[in-house]
Amino acid sequence: MGQEKAVPPPIPYTRFSVHKRRYIVALLGYVTLASSLTATIYFPVIELLSSEYSASIQEINLTITLYIVFQAVAPAIFAPMADSLGRRPVLLFSFLIYVSASVGLALNRNSYGALLSLRGLQSLGGSAVLGLAYGVVADMITPAERGSMLGPLLATTNLGPCIGPVLGGLVARQTGSSVWCFWTLAIFGVVAFVLMGFTLPETARTVVGNGAVQARGIWRTWWELLFGCLPTATLKDGRQLNPHTNAGEEHEQQVGVNEGKTGKGKLAMPNPLAALRIVFYKDTCLILWMAASVYTVWYCIQTSIPIIFGSLYGWNQLYVGLSYLAGGSGVIIGGFIGGRMMDANYKHVARQAGLQTDRVVGDDVYQFPLERARSRGSISLFVFSVAALVGLGWSVKYRVHPAVPLVFQFLIGAQGTITHQAFNALLVDIFPDKPSTAAAAGNITRCGMSAAAVACVNPLVKSLGYGWFFTMIGIISGSTGVAAILVLCRRGERWRNLRRPS
Repeated sequence: MGQEKAVPPPIPYTRFSVHKRRYIVALLGYVTLASSLTATIYFPVIELLSSEYSASIQEINLTITLYIVFQAVAPAIFAPMADSLGRRPVLLFSFLIYVSASVGLALNRNSYGALLSLRGLQSLGGSAVLGLAYGVVADMITPAERGSMLGPLLATTNLGPCIGPVLGGLVARQTGSSVWCFWTLAIFGVVAFVLMGFTLPETARTVVGNGAVQARGIWRTWWELLFGCLPTATLKDGRQLNPHTNAGEEHEQQVGVNEGKTGKGKLAMPNPLAALRIVFYKDTCLILWMAASVYTVWYCIQTSIPIIFGSLYGWNQLYVGLSYLAGGSGVIIGGFIGGRMMDANYKHVARQAGLQTDRVVGDDVYQFPLERARSRGSISLFVFSVAALVGLGWSVKYRVHPAVPLVFQFLIGAQGTITHQAFNALLVDIFPDKPSTAAAAGNITRCGMSAAAVACVNPLVKSLGYGWFFTMIGIISGSTGVAAILVLCRRGERWRNLRRPS
């Protein structure tokens, strides 16, 4: 009898160790603060900027509008590039823009034109990061484990709206100038840039596969380029095994996800329409609406806080800044709870469907009811949000004790975060080959809807009052969210499989 040929073991989804993945997610949590921190640190110094630049409040508000516009556009430019070129070079390039713009703003003294243009560049560099971070998480982590990693990442990211106004108010109060707000952001950006340069490995599956293929050239960390790295084995085709992952046998480098990977990305012309195209698929349209609607509601609340607690309750700037901590705490706690819920829901739906989850190799997303897994429990959350928004609106209307609207802010922040991250995870799940581009589509809808809603807040509050305003947005968001979930669970998987590559 001839000797039976050994069957090679299955190729794992990732070769990055658990500790390495946790470090990368923690680093990304810090890095993704860029967008939200940069946006919210600006709010307490609006009047100060108006005085320093001899500009009207409306002209300073124009810089905020421009920031939101670039916040929507930036991921659509950088995310498709990262899916082909690699995550690492695009992240470093975007932060180079961010740091340069922040330093320029700190050095600018009296030019409103420079303030406007540099604020746009600052947004361009900092706002691409969250979509790229989603791509990194999708590169390394299977859908079954993605929730527990995305939860802490988004909780850290959402510290920005919590600490930004407080930090901006404290800096402005201590220095009497807006300059140190920009220097603070520049220092934050330099630290992020250096940490990524020295310690963030390339993770894009189009470049290093599951992490077993050694990155080359600019795709290597600065530590490797400056000080060398561990000895590596070289394959027959010249490729090297990655010494920083648990690289397996030689066959693993030549088949499956690693086949043809050279450790170098390919520069392709950015195509912003790639993200826009995702918006118009039937299933993603529903997913994007649910993720963006809860974010838009939250942004309306954030915008209203200075008026609610400043004008109605008579609080000073410092106390108004501190009032953001209530909602921010809800966002952070919701991030951790939501991550655990996503993983538990995934396992529950897998058992119901008679499927086994594979945390090593990963699951076939085209055979798994992802829509049911990610939306499980969301109907209750949307109904809860309606009740909480009604409570917030009428408690402000009748000026009850400020603890009441603060508690409602906490509850809405937690609910919105759990819902938002579940549908953002679903968006990345259903586009496994281009997760950053999918996340960019989410950013476009989120920022577009938020910008439009914020423009309508003051006119609607003046005509309806806070009670009916928050009741209205609660009913609209809640009813459309429930309807979208019902349609998505019934038809989403079929629509998704129509895009399945042959």
